[in-house]
Amino acid sequence: MTRVAAIDCGTNSIRLLVADVDLRTGELVDLDRRMTIVRLGQGVDRTGRLAPEALERTFAACRDYAAIIKEHGAERLRFVATSASRDAENRDEFVRGVMDILGVEPEVVTGDQEAEFSFTGATKELVGREDLHRPYLVVDIGGGSTEFVVGEEHVRAARSVDVGCVRMTERHLVRDGVVSDPPSEEQIAAMRADIEASLDLAEETVPLREARTLVGLAGSVTTVSAIAQDLPDYDSARIHHSRIGHDRVREITDWLLRSTHAERAAVPSMHPGRVDVIAAGALVLLAIMERIGAEEVVVSEHDILDGIAFKVAEAAR
Repeated sequence: MTRVAAIDCGTNSIRLLVADVDLRTGELVDLDRRMTIVRLGQGVDRTGRLAPEALERTFAACRDYAAIIKEHGAERLRFVATSASRDAENRDEFVRGVMDILGVEPEVVTGDQEAEFSFTGATKELVGREDLHRPYLVVDIGGGSTEFVVGEEHVRAARSVDVGCVRMTERHLVRDGVVSDPPSEEQIAAMRADIEASLDLAEETVPLREARTLVGLAGSVTTVSAIAQDLPDYDSARIHHSRIGHDRVREITDWLLRSTHAERAAVPSMHPGRVDVIAAGALVLLAIMERIGAEEVVVSEHDILDGIAFKVAEAAR
């Protein structure tokens, strides 16, 4: 096995995976997997720049991760940065800070590269399962963007669009610097229209409706799964490969859009950093399911991080 580390730095969170990878068998064994909400994309949609306080939160997480990587003795590290740092005018400041702390340059990947990583991580262990039919549609609902990938064993078509839980919240649900609690019907309608327009864009290049299995990734989807199962806390083992029916996703989304901050914060499986953005993320998921007529979504805890780790191990051969 090859011991590797992968970091995925998105708009809302930064995540670390340290794992042993066996390329001969396709086995990946977690040694440490963790997530920190840093909200790197705070205000990027409005200002075009990474905020100083957002950069400092991200660098603090990087310092913690550097210690964990050293403790486990990972042979190689790859740092992938996604939507927020693609959009920011001052991304060089972000790159320099990461290099100083971790010794590697963050790769600001394209949406298509991001989609390929996500598809590999989410589907590698699904291939051969008779209860899940191909082609798969993998959707990675992030903070600033959502990736759509259709494929069988390999990617056939992919598209990244600028719709995510943070971007939709900031664009539609914030008034005078405060998230509406709860949002108005007009705000919800405007957000839904924005999401539908992005789905139209995705369908220009990705045959979404050909999918026979919908696989959902990232925090918005996993949180909806935790709520659907009424988990007393966030339990990755119970969330991974859980299945949520369309009607249950609709019920949860409707409740999230009607709820107050306090009500959402009281959900035991809710990460504090997701309280204000989860309603938008759930609405993105619901809109996707309705667009393609999906009866259920298969939830995966294995995503872009796992895909990055496999690529690191391949490069180390």
